[in-house]
Amino acid sequence: MVAHTLSVALLGMTGAVVEVEAHIASAIPGFQIIGLPDTALSDAKDRVRAAAANDGCPLPAKKIVVNLSPASLPKQGSTYDLAIALAVLAAEGAIDPSSIAGVVHLGELSLDGRVRPMHGVLPAIVAGRAAGYRRFVVPRGNEDEARLVPDVEVTTVTSLRDALIRHGAHLDPEVVEPLVLAPRSEVAAATGDLSDVIGNPDAVEALIVAAAGGHHLFLLGPPGAGKTMLAERLPSLLPDLEPEASLVATSLASLAGRPLTGLVVRPPLESPHHTSSAAAIVGGGSKVIRPGAAARAAHGVLFLDEAPEFASAVLDSLRQPLESGTITIHRANAVAHFPGRFQLVLAANPCPCGQFGTSDIACTCTPIARRRYLARMSGPLLDRIDLQLRVERVTTAAIRVAGDGGMAVTSAEARQRVEAARVVARERLAQTPWRTNSEVPGGWYRSAKRRPAPRVTASIDRALERGTLTMRGYDRVLRVAWTLADLDGSPMPTRDHVGWALFLRRSVSA
Repeated sequence: MVAHTLSVALLGMTGAVVEVEAHIASAIPGFQIIGLPDTALSDAKDRVRAAAANDGCPLPAKKIVVNLSPASLPKQGSTYDLAIALAVLAAEGAIDPSSIAGVVHLGELSLDGRVRPMHGVLPAIVAGRAAGYRRFVVPRGNEDEARLVPDVEVTTVTSLRDALIRHGAHLDPEVVEPLVLAPRSEVAAATGDLSDVIGNPDAVEALIVAAAGGHHLFLLGPPGAGKTMLAERLPSLLPDLEPEASLVATSLASLAGRPLTGLVVRPPLESPHHTSSAAAIVGGGSKVIRPGAAARAAHGVLFLDEAPEFASAVLDSLRQPLESGTITIHRANAVAHFPGRFQLVLAANPCPCGQFGTSDIACTCTPIARRRYLARMSGPLLDRIDLQLRVERVTTAAIRVAGDGGMAVTSAEARQRVEAARVVARERLAQTPWRTNSEVPGGWYRSAKRRPAPRVTASIDRALERGTLTMRGYDRVLRVAWTLADLDGSPMPTRDHVGWALFLRRSVSA
């Protein structure tokens, strides 16, 4: 007798349905798992045997062979336990093999027979649904997360006995305490309103432009100028996530092991410490490839404070995701892909002491030290940043104006402008795969139909001819100019829009 059921192999965000086949023969007793399992999966034979014995349905003392197909696909982890146990018991005749055929089973077995919840159940169900399967059996501890996926039938079980009863076994039910994921202490996300920002109207406007067009942002200024405050308020200016983006963000949170009670609807903010490694930023792992901060920030904001303090190799690892919108991690036996469409915000001091360019405190750094400090951010990386703005310290006059009830822009008001500008951009890009100006290839805005008049682009044409602006920079200035036009309700960028976009691009070097 051979019984078949299904599980899912996750590699990054991509899942592949795995067929679990069990064969029982009258030969020397043994338990063998084939199909390229790793060590954790090879140990499943001991977990399954102990769980079945302690749950009142012991495995037969025969030769058991479990095949995981396709055999060429690497399989990792312990989430195949439930599928393996049910396939073996179906081959033995404890349940009807047809009851588990076409059903995707996910979950790790404990030695007492209970089913442990798993990380990544949401992307696993999404992968199974994409492959055409609609019936899933998951641990009770993953119930809230599993039911976030529409158009599927989800059955939750607390133990192997419970799963067998659900598939028609004639066993007496037993009430057991379900296993749940241990709660993780999450650092509270920074909250605040844009109206908290005093002074720096150019920086506030640049933040709105970044949110409207999905542009990357680099803030350079002395300590205390408000760079971190500005960056932390960028997510509050972004619209709610669309359904597809929301499912992606929620799946990444599931892979990262974060507790979920519903879909992630607000753009995430990730702010890793400057001691983070490249694997912590873009993702990695020797056995199981996990998403890094950049992947977890998909459809949100990745904020690198004190950017020159990051290792140069770590910063340069972001160059490929910024260009392609995809994070690709290569290992000897597999390649994992994660979404990499995020907004990068860099903040940096102008020199190691932070006082260069200020009028009140003298800088103690040598010119060579200043150049070395900012050179840690490579030219190719900065060339991919659309907005590069110098932020100055707040003056006492700005503080007095704010205290007297000065006109400060709130996050709600800014978000209304952002949403209106995105609607205009979405209508223009309706027949394309892009949704924001930052995603549009440069050639599209340089085409004859959309290219502004030469008198409008005269300033960036001269900058390109003189070599102070690269071709990539030229295209990025055009994208920002279109975002400024969308914010102003203009059908085409004007000379002022192009000039303002060029200023936002070159403010740091001005």
